[in-house]
Amino acid sequence: MSINNYIPKEISWMAFNERVLQEAARKNVPLIERIKFLGIYSNNLDEFFRVRVAILKRLTILTDSSIYEKYSPADTLIKINQLVIKQSERFLQVYEDIIKDLEKENIYILNENTLNKEQGQFVRNYFTKHIRPRLMPLIINNERNLPDLRDEAIYLAVQFTTKEKNNETYALIEVPTDHISRFILLPSKRNKKYLILLEDVIRYELKDVFYMFDIENINAYTIKLTRDAELDINDDISENYIKAVAKGLEKRRDAHPVRFVYDKEIPLPLLKILLKKLNFTRYDSVIEGGRYHNFKDFMNFPNIGKIKMSYKPMPQIQHPMLPHGSRFFNVLKTNDVLLHFPYHSFHHFIDFLREASIDPNVIEIKTTIYRLAKKSNVVNALVNAARNGKKVTAILELQARFDEKANIKWSNFLKEEGVNVTYGVPKLKVHSKLVLVTRIENDAQVYYSGIGTGNFNEDSAKVFCDNILLTRHNEITEEVKRVFDFFDSNNKPKPFEYLMVSPFNLRNSFTEMVQNEINNAKKGITSFIYLKLNNLVDYTIIQLLYEAKKNGVDVRLNIRGMLSITPQFDQNCEPIPAIGIIDRYLEHSRIYFFSNGGKENIYISSADLMTRNLDRRVEVACPILDSKLKQELKQMWSLQWADNISARILDNSMSNKIKAAKGHEKTKRSQLEFYKYMSKRK
Repeated sequence: MSINNYIPKEISWMAFNERVLQEAARKNVPLIERIKFLGIYSNNLDEFFRVRVAILKRLTILTDSSIYEKYSPADTLIKINQLVIKQSERFLQVYEDIIKDLEKENIYILNENTLNKEQGQFVRNYFTKHIRPRLMPLIINNERNLPDLRDEAIYLAVQFTTKEKNNETYALIEVPTDHISRFILLPSKRNKKYLILLEDVIRYELKDVFYMFDIENINAYTIKLTRDAELDINDDISENYIKAVAKGLEKRRDAHPVRFVYDKEIPLPLLKILLKKLNFTRYDSVIEGGRYHNFKDFMNFPNIGKIKMSYKPMPQIQHPMLPHGSRFFNVLKTNDVLLHFPYHSFHHFIDFLREASIDPNVIEIKTTIYRLAKKSNVVNALVNAARNGKKVTAILELQARFDEKANIKWSNFLKEEGVNVTYGVPKLKVHSKLVLVTRIENDAQVYYSGIGTGNFNEDSAKVFCDNILLTRHNEITEEVKRVFDFFDSNNKPKPFEYLMVSPFNLRNSFTEMVQNEINNAKKGITSFIYLKLNNLVDYTIIQLLYEAKKNGVDVRLNIRGMLSITPQFDQNCEPIPAIGIIDRYLEHSRIYFFSNGGKENIYISSADLMTRNLDRRVEVACPILDSKLKQELKQMWSLQWADNISARILDNSMSNKIKAAKGHEKTKRSQLEFYKYMSKRK
């Protein structure tokens, strides 16, 4: 499976998602949070099949698909299927354990067979009032083709026999989770709380759905379909951008299925007719599962238990340099500000934009947009700036995966409100997170910038660990302006000296810094490369890191997601130490640390070290120049490296062992420790 010490990124992703499943199984994680981790695992797996597996399937059609990332897509698909089946068994066991633990807390998830008379009447009334009008069963027979099943839905595959004719009839019912909560609370009794899933309510009243038949026997089995997301393999951008994206969204509705999950109790004849009508091939994943699917809904499991069953609240921290009522432009004239989310409130960034929108000396605001909150105050601030006479430009990336429809909607809204909206650069996806504010000070134009590692999104900022640097540093802001000028002209910009910008100099500059560490190590100078990333899969960069390690550079990796490095890459060399942290917050910031002969270089970046980020996207890595801010990031790194509660050891076998405390060593949970550290900052 691996060539030249390279793990296929899809296989390493499966190991990452197993770490998420581990959190659901851990007894030291609050019970409701464990349920939500099951939902996160399921949601991750859905997207993985819709994108990564779908692309691998299409690559198997190519004559020479082995050129893809140095490994065989067909072999990788087989391995993925094996891992999914193994993890599915583990998933069901974890779910059953959680159900038992819920019962110990007097929370019961009932089904149609365990309701008492009073609960049954409640369910019957609820069904009649809320559910029955939305159910439109489809009778399946050999002559009629199946309509396109939605890949974000679950269905009940129904089998029934009638008293008149003993032959079997098959049908499909879509469970209406888009309109009705998956979790229905039943009346409580003696401090006991009861839930029933929506599909089990339908099962309870199944005969009523088919009341026109004189039914003798009827049963229903959950099935779920995952479709190809129809994403371009090379992130290509069509000439007619909006029309192409809109057309792609329509194609997803009838795209080829790539995974079929079914209740293992489903009768074989019903299963066969479904698979035949869905045209599954030998490269498709057909997975035997349990009674329930679409566990992504469990991310919204109701908080009906005791306080101890959820994470203890961690109130967001007011940045010490930004007390309530402070003026951003005054602060930034003398200090850079580094925001750490979700520890700091995202309101700070909104306040920065709001101040820019009404400041009479601000004449222009430019920003990149990738993913926005459903009710975006970022958009509100931009619209307000336009209404106040500022020139406002939004570089909006329409091909933000699965947010295309929302971004088209935002695009139209912003245009209607007087914002100049452009769609990036042909053949390059704009993934950088940038804001540029132009202000008149002393009759001259001055620039202020916001440079981030994650989206300008107040929803995700509550759970994603990311950073935004706010700065007035002349050289940095001038180069941010140069990036926006590139968006306007599509002409290759002048060389960057401070920023590393893909596809222009990020790969080469990163390579030069690694080579500098190698050269210093050969001279006996202390050298290190510490990388905190979501994904590290670029083949060339990986080979370079192997070389650095061989030559004595202290290489350390903190990787949340995909890691194609094999830490033990050479029997004659110590392995590259690597960890991955899964905890209450999602580690998303990208930070590069280089020793640089004692003059440390630290960069925050929007870019993971993936080929697409380095060569086919516009990404920005920004140096941190302020010594205090460097110290904050170094402290974050140190705390995470010392984590012995939430950190997993990443090794060749992808065993995901917890990095446990040794001997009398104190337990250290890095996210909690960093919260304490930031709370004390002045």
